[in-house]
Amino acid sequence: MTFQPTSQLRARFAASLSTMYGREVPAYTTLVDVANEINSGLGGDSRVTAERHGAIRVGTPRELRQVGQIFAGFGMYPVGFYDLRETGSTPVPVVSTAFRPVDEIELELNPFRVFTSMLTVDDDRFFSADLRRRLTTFLSGRALFSDELLTLASRAAEDNGLAEADADRFVELATAAFQLSSEPTDRAWYSELAEISAVAADIGGVTRTHINHLTPRVLDIDELYRRLQARGLHMIDKIQGPPRWNGPDVLLRQTSFRALDEARLFVEPDGTVAPGTTRVRFGEVEQRGIALTPLGRQRYDDLMAATDAAASTGLSWQDAGRSVWEASTFPLDHDGLRRAGLAYFTYRVIAARGARPLSSDADLDALITAGVVEAVPIIYEDFLPRSAAGIFQSNLTGDGAMDGERRGAHYDIGWLADTLGYTVHMPEQLYAAQRIRSLHACCAELNIDPARQSPDNLILEAQ
Repeated sequence: MTFQPTSQLRARFAASLSTMYGREVPAYTTLVDVANEINSGLGGDSRVTAERHGAIRVGTPRELRQVGQIFAGFGMYPVGFYDLRETGSTPVPVVSTAFRPVDEIELELNPFRVFTSMLTVDDDRFFSADLRRRLTTFLSGRALFSDELLTLASRAAEDNGLAEADADRFVELATAAFQLSSEPTDRAWYSELAEISAVAADIGGVTRTHINHLTPRVLDIDELYRRLQARGLHMIDKIQGPPRWNGPDVLLRQTSFRALDEARLFVEPDGTVAPGTTRVRFGEVEQRGIALTPLGRQRYDDLMAATDAAASTGLSWQDAGRSVWEASTFPLDHDGLRRAGLAYFTYRVIAARGARPLSSDADLDALITAGVVEAVPIIYEDFLPRSAAGIFQSNLTGDGAMDGERRGAHYDIGWLADTLGYTVHMPEQLYAAQRIRSLHACCAELNIDPARQSPDNLILEAQ
């Protein structure tokens, strides 16, 4: 029987979720079609076309731990910790991580990521003692994932894949676990949580979880934004992340069409079942750029703060951003980013063996200039808290409620690692390790000393 490795399971899972979500939210199919049109016109490869990230929401540490178990079966592990409770203008009572492949070969095979948020039930600023007690009781009484699914996930993680029949069942059960439920929702309970946050209602007001959005990657997000508007989709008011400008794409830009009314059944206080709607799911799209070092991220944060200040004078956010970025000293090309230690690259030998200098004193800059070594930008595979919060907030139906006089519950990356039982990787460490591995392999092939490579040392000093 054919064995399917985790990379193949992951690709199948992403494709299965995409098909399911397209049935549930037909506008998502439009989004994918337009993204593919743009990508094919710009020479996008099969990886870009297939690339997706998803988003789900759970209610308790137990549910989060089970999600981690399922995703490990697809070769996806927690990367980063995001606290969205006070990021942006509207409080969102969740903390998040992203499950994704952490090895560059696995990323190349299929880079599926799932941004996963957990409701911060213990935070007094959002939930009173009485509401927290009732919410905890409700959440503890539901089972999101079957024992069979969890068993298959553990086996896939342990064996780095599954035999064909088990693989089919694993993908089937995992996809079904994130399907929108047709079970009627208690209207009074859902509405009570929605007063706190629409996100709280979407997590704690229902008996199942579901895909909140799936996100294709596009090579020109501004063009996609224009085309979707022309097709009549109601877009959020801006593209989150850095502005479009005359320099390199950095980090991540995201936008979405607004959450659509979706029909659901509700149980009324008198016990009758009546139709209604919710507006919590939307269609997101992303454009990914180069990963920045900590020094680069500090420069990025400074430029974003300056953009906010310029926008407060009456300029549109995009116009403010372009003027700030183009007036800055931020490098205008990848080579400038590399020389300044602002971005991550891998290195590979590209010259014929006879043309390779073999002196141990060879300098990486000189080798790149001579065409012996190529510096390849590392694509940013992760998320930005401000952008994630901006997408969430742009699709909320109300401002929510948070009592700033109360004490907030403490969550951090250590709590996340303890809850999941896994190491939570830091994005910058993954990128730095990828760069160093490639640099050492390059130096070994050329018989030169990696310690002499000043651009790499500059980046290390900046971390």
